[in-house]
Amino acid sequence: MNIVLIGYRGTGKSTVGRLLAARWGREFVSTDTEIVKRAHRTIPEIVAQEGWEYFRDLESDICKELAVRDQLVIDTGGGAILRAQNVEALKKAGTVFWLTASVETIAKRIGGDNQRPSLTGTKSFVDEIQDVLRERTPKYQAAADHVIATDDRSINQLVETLLTLV
Repeated sequence: MNIVLIGYRGTGKSTVGRLLAARWGREFVSTDTEIVKRAHRTIPEIVAQEGWEYFRDLESDICKELAVRDQLVIDTGGGAILRAQNVEALKKAGTVFWLTASVETIAKRIGGDNQRPSLTGTKSFVDEIQDVLRERTPKYQAAADHVIATDDRSINQLVETLLTLV
C-alpha cells in the first residue's frame, strides 16, 4: 500500500512526505521531480516550451507507473487530480490524504517560489490561488480518503496524524 499526498501547491506535501517516508522507512517519490527528470527541464521550461497539456500527459504517465509500485510515499503535483485516470490509479494503489491550507498560508509559503509557473497567467497571485482552489476543491474532496489541515501545525504533528490514520 502506498501513501498518496494530494493538495494545492504549498500545503506541505513535499515536506510532510519526506519526513513521513523517513519515519516509516519507505521510499519518497515526488511526481513533479519525476517529471523534471524525465523531461530534462524545469517545470516552468516544460510549460513554456510544450504547454500544460504535455506536462499533464507526463504527470499521468508517472502516476500510472507509480500506482503499480508498493510501499511508497507519493507527493503528487497540485493538479494531478485534474485527470480522473490519475486519481483512479493512485487510489487503487494506496490511501489518499488531502493536505489543505488557507489561501493566506499558501500565499506565505509559496510567494517567493519561481519554480512554479502561473496556472492562469492573468490573475494576481492571491486571486489565482483562490480561483484554482475553488475549481479544484471538489476534485480533491472526491479523491481524498482523509483530509488534513496543515495551517498552524508543525511537520511532526502532521506526520504523527498521518501515521495514526494509515
